[in-house]
Amino acid sequence: MDSVPTILIVDDEVHNLDSLERIFKKEEMRVVRATSGKEAIEIFKRHEVDVVLTDLLMPGMSGVDLLKALRALAPEAEVVMMTAYGTVETAVDAMKEGAYDFVEKPLKRMTIVKTVRKALERRSLVMENRQLRQQITSQKQRTIVGNSPPWRRTLELASQAAPSMANVLIQGESGTGKEILARYIHDNSPRSGKAFVAVNCAAVPETIIEGEMFGYERGAFTGAVQKREGFFAQAGGGTLFLDEVGEVPPQVQVKLLRVIQEGEYMPLGGKQEIADVRLIAATNKDLALEVSEGRFREDLFYRLNVILIESPPLRHRRDDITLLADHFLKVFALRDGKDVSTISELTMNRLMDYSWPGNIRELENAIERAVVLARGSSVEPGDLPDAVKAEDRVSESIHVTVGTSLEDIERLVIRETLKHTGGDKKLAAHLLGIAPRTIYRKLENL
Repeated sequence: MDSVPTILIVDDEVHNLDSLERIFKKEEMRVVRATSGKEAIEIFKRHEVDVVLTDLLMPGMSGVDLLKALRALAPEAEVVMMTAYGTVETAVDAMKEGAYDFVEKPLKRMTIVKTVRKALERRSLVMENRQLRQQITSQKQRTIVGNSPPWRRTLELASQAAPSMANVLIQGESGTGKEILARYIHDNSPRSGKAFVAVNCAAVPETIIEGEMFGYERGAFTGAVQKREGFFAQAGGGTLFLDEVGEVPPQVQVKLLRVIQEGEYMPLGGKQEIADVRLIAATNKDLALEVSEGRFREDLFYRLNVILIESPPLRHRRDDITLLADHFLKVFALRDGKDVSTISELTMNRLMDYSWPGNIRELENAIERAVVLARGSSVEPGDLPDAVKAEDRVSESIHVTVGTSLEDIERLVIRETLKHTGGDKKLAAHLLGIAPRTIYRKLENL
């Protein structure tokens, strides 16, 4: 908001406008005026207005109608109603529609100035909160945190891939930051000034994914009441990120392959369109295994897998736990306005000891929770989720005698990992970096 606030006064009686203008100019505020709702809307479109002060009853467009029109243009607009005797109930209804407050006529200078100043304070707070949310969102999406060797190798490969047009396949467990890597590649590519469209393929129902992916024309099918741009059109000139690409159904895999091969696609009920996108795909599945078992097209896999980037799980980049925890602490303390600035040594030890099966996403959620629950300036073990703060964990160290056979070592590692996960084979497979089917097969063999 400008250091000199702007007040838009709306009243069909000129002498009221003159009087109010004198009052607010003495309060060192900038005043613009209108004698009708229609004129007020045009002024509102041209000027940066902080508070609108409008009469409730005016010929033509009423104050309530003006309020609705202004809120449609700018939902954060602060509107104060001026109401005569007998119209207070209408003014209260206007507050339900989003008006900040109302003042009764005849107007008292101190009352009207106080009310407008409070409306200005609320607008200032709303705008600051919006900027803060944008800052936090940007920080969460764009910040690359980590300095461990596995993460540095991953970023180095991403940096090499970024300037090219080659398709990239990012593979890694859920919560390892695959979308962060995709955005990093986009931000460092020649297409950084264009759109980055992220699609979670697993979240799009199979019955509509083709229309969502490629778009459709009005009347293409029952319920298509208007034209819709698909993901390829939305990402035109930029990057299309297909997360969980292993969930794309077979009939759409065929069309996706054609887009990659031919550089064009056809919206449902439409004509051929050029596909001007950089394609980045990601998966938490072993796509090679999916191919071998007939659930994913081999030709599509090789088209996507031009440059393979592994997103390492958090257990393989323990050196980054401290950096990530401190980063999330700053983000959530800022968001919630809490004076939480440190993580105690004992708490950090708990974070370092935990296996983090949910990876960075789980760590982020744990720190968010800790910031909310923290009573002082430091995060303590009691602020952590129960699974993280537990002290009676199975030791993460396994000791073997020199000369032990590889088969015995494998049996020992699998057995101790299953102890650690309480017998959860899927989680054990994640911790060991192998597919769940692989651990079932090895257990059968062992």
